[in-house]
Amino acid sequence: MAITTTWSVNDMTHKDSDGGVFLVYWSLTATDGTHSAQSGGKLHCTADPSASDFIAYADLKESDVLGWVYSSLIEKKEDGSDETAAEAKKRIEDERTAKVQGQIDRAAANSSGVPW
Repeated sequence: MAITTTWSVNDMTHKDSDGGVFLVYWSLTATDGTHSAQSGGKLHCTADPSASDFIAYADLKESDVLGWVYSSLIEKKEDGSDETAAEAKKRIEDERTAKVQGQIDRAAANSSGVPW
């Protein structure tokens, strides 16, 4: 069975007065249906209602918020340049997929039961 990854926004906290989101809880699950590995965290946001790219809470889509999450995961590459958000997303997915593959490999290398 193939390993799939699923990103989720689990919760958000926002200001009622302007709809500005200031805290996002997210998770990533990789699974083959039997084995799984998860990552998750919280993202602190600075909402600026006067910014041209501001999206109020009521108008947000999960894809908007996941874009913020992917951007928050950006790290430096070996050459000193920054990853793109897509590269950061893929890196985290690859890490979780590798953990699941390790679980699959260990399970395949072991047996249980009795010899009689």
